Amino acid sequence: KEDDEEETEDLIKTREKSDSHSDSEKSPSGGPDPVTPKPARRHHCSQCEKRFSLSWDLKRHERIHTGERPFQCSQCGKSFTLLGNLREHKRIHSGEKPYNCSQCGKSFAWLRSLKEHERIHTGEKHFQCSHCGKRLNRLRSLKEHERIHTGEKPFQCSQCGNSFTCLGSLKAHERIHTREKPFQCSLCGKRFTQFGTLKEHETTHTKEKPYQCSLCGKSFINLRRLNKHAIIHTQEEKTYRCSHCGKTFSRSEDLKSHERIERLCSDLCF
Repeated sequence: KEDDEEETEDLIKTREKSDSHSDSEKSPSGGPDPVTPKPARRHHCSQCEKRFSLSWDLKRHERIHTGERPFQCSQCGKSFTLLGNLREHKRIHSGEKPYNCSQCGKSFAWLRSLKEHERIHTGEKHFQCSHCGKRLNRLRSLKEHERIHTGEKPFQCSQCGNSFTCLGSLKAHERIHTREKPFQCSLCGKRFTQFGTLKEHETTHTKEKPYQCSLCGKSFINLRRLNKHAIIHTQEEKTYRCSHCGKTFSRSEDLKSHERIERLCSDLCF
């Protein structure tokens, strides 16, 4: 509460300075002075010599050096250096999403998330990879993409030591160890560790097959099955050969089925 009062007091002082400054800038004719001098930066940081015009800005900056996080969430105990960051964080608990997309109506807890989302509609891709030229709509996506080129895997599992290029992949992997299953099917209640696995499972209820073969039109419930099927159309991929008759197959399970029939036929013949 004290910090809130201090912030309010600084804002009042800033307005007072601004008002008195604007009065002094008026010319004898009553019009505004054409040149507006910048306020003096009287407050300087003892750690890095950076200067600020307001004492509050200096105090806020000094927390970078001290590591002080005076604003704590009453729900989960997480602390923040800025009051504004705490207010934004609280929306995770409250579920408040005040920012709405004017195109599709989707809501977001943070303005930056809305701005990122809007690029889906506009097609804007401001961020370009310096290695391959690929353009992406988010800075985070660019950083994650660039790790494909650099081989950097900064996110390491504390349980087994496996490393990952992005935090999301690490979080998903950690569920193998914790056995956490946060994704639940709304139709049968079955739980899953991965969101993608839940989506695949849901197709067993809806009978939806969103993945279609571009060559024959056959549809599948997931990408893995489509890729398996696609090999049928590529003759050179028939790598599984029957040791009895020499016939080749694109999938091991097809070869095994064939060999069972071969064995059954030979048993019947003899």
